[in-house]
Amino acid sequence: MDLATSKVLRPPNMRMKPIPVFLATWALTGLGAILGSILGHSAGTPGLFAGAALGGVVGVGAAVLVVAKLQWLSPEGRLGAFIGGTVGFAVAAPIATANLHTPLIPVLVCALAGAGLLLGVGVARGWRRGP
Repeated sequence: MDLATSKVLRPPNMRMKPIPVFLATWALTGLGAILGSILGHSAGTPGLFAGAALGGVVGVGAAVLVVAKLQWLSPEGRLGAFIGGTVGFAVAAPIATANLHTPLIPVLVCALAGAGLLLGVGVARGWRRGP
């Protein structure tokens, strides 16, 4: 691969688009959790919660893939993004579970996955730069 081809595939100064990345992660994580809980519901209450947890993590992974494909996130930031988004979702899940009686809180806490994803990318960038 020559230099001209590499510039076409990935611009050297690709900048992350934090707001679209945040919103895409929020939406895909929530959608994954909802679909996972629907699929897990047939196994009873434990299946519902396990399905939601697994679906949320799959949603974070889907968000990372989508935003990387759209070039809103550099390929180097994918691992940090996935780890950060998963940690954010892990923080959000118990809050959502404790507030299932309200319609708004479970939707809003999925934003923590987006915030975690952005934080994970920032931490990963710091590690790559070194001291």
